[in-house]
Order: sequence, then C-alpha cells, then structure tokens
Amino acid sequence: MPNAFFFFHNELNDFFQNESSEMCFEAEFNGHETVKHVIESLGVPHTEVGVILINGESVGFDQKPHHQDCIHVYPSRDGVLVSPVIDLKPEPLKDIRFVLDGHLGKLATYLRLLGFDTLYQNDFEDTQLAEISSEEKRILLTRDRGLLKRTMVSYGYFVREKSPRKQLIEIVDKFGLADKAIPFYRCANCNGVLQPIAKEEIIDRLEPKTKIYYDEFQICEICEQIYWKGSHFKRMECFINEVLAGKGSSFTDPEID
Repeated sequence: MPNAFFFFHNELNDFFQNESSEMCFEAEFNGHETVKHVIESLGVPHTEVGVILINGESVGFDQKPHHQDCIHVYPSRDGVLVSPVIDLKPEPLKDIRFVLDGHLGKLATYLRLLGFDTLYQNDFEDTQLAEISSEEKRILLTRDRGLLKRTMVSYGYFVREKSPRKQLIEIVDKFGLADKAIPFYRCANCNGVLQPIAKEEIIDRLEPKTKIYYDEFQICEICEQIYWKGSHFKRMECFINEVLAGKGSSFTDPEID
C-alpha cells in the first residue's frame, strides 16, 4: 500500500494529540483517494484547510497523492512561500452569519447578545445544518469533525474550546468580530431583531416594580420578548466589553434569561 509524509502546520495541530507545533507523520492510503479524502481520514476537516503543497507544488483538493509524496497542509496561505498558490478557502463572506449545532446553545446565546445573526435549534439534524450552511452561506460552528467533512459545507469551523466563555472569545478572535459587534441588537432567545417600544404599549406585561423604575424598553420583532436595562444589564455590559477586549475568559457568566 502506498504511503506519504504529511506535515500539518500551525493550528491544524489542534486535531492531533501530539502538541508539537509542526505535526509530521507517515500515513498509508489506497492510491485511488484524493488528497482531500486522505487529509480528512487523518482527522482534519476540509473546512480547516487553506493550502496543500505536494512536493512543493500547490494543489487542489481533487489531486491524488502518490507513493512517498511529501504533503504539507496549511490552515491558510499566510506564510506559504511558493507561487502560484491555490487558495482552498472559499471567498470571504460579506455578511458574517452563523448556524450552530445542538451542543453550542450557550455560545449561540452569546453571539446573539453581541448582535450576530445566529441560527440555533437543539433539534437540528446534521443534514439540516449542512444544508442551511450551504444554502444561506452561514458559517457552521461545531465540535463535530464529521459534520464539517460533509462536501456541501464550505463555510465551517471546528470550535476548539469547551467553555462557552472561552468559545466566544475564540470565535470573536477567529473571525475578527470585535469591531463588528452591535450589542443588544438581537433577541438572545430567538435571534430576532429588537425594536424600541413605548412603555404604554406593554404596561400590562410588566411587573409592578419594573413599571415604577424603568421607562425604556425593547421588544423582539419575532417572539415579543421584552428587554430593559434592569439590574443585570450592567453585568452583561461588562461581560461584553471584556469579551470584545479578549479578556473575558475568567469573567462570570451574565444572566441572559
């Protein structure tokens, strides 16, 4: 059976237990597989791959490797010193929108809190997630490698962190979201856009003390959840500021509900 030498660079090493900064090993393949298939069989989804070099030449996912090839796999074209380079990443999205799998509910809430269009249902099937990502050009966030290996998924990212707070910081940093955030623009419960509403229109839905102490309100255009700057607002605001500054890993979870 043919084999090749694989070198995985930078954050692609996150997919291997070995914590070496440059993972290198020899792997066998059947000789009929594309390099995309071989790389994914080693545990790295194609959505994480930006450039592949075989024996120093930049190639596409459909290239078939040969016996004793030297294959370098990079997360992006940054630092790749060959020309020309085939960039395997899809065109950057004009509008950053997300769809999350059922295990990332808290992260979905946090992203909505920052104002990002984030679809989430805990009963989405994998096929639905892949279709939504493909058809609506949404970035699929998941900790399921198999989901990201689906051919129809072009925009996807494997979330490394396990803590929701750290996940949020990871995503903000990965996609450069700090200067794109519009906090308190979306409903944390359903993703709808919030609109100002006069107190008189919702007075019958307010608790007695809320009627007395608060005058400014917003309402979700979809689920009609009401929001106001209550006692928890300042803590949420501090949480957001810490996250956008990249310092929120030790901050206490805000009360969203």
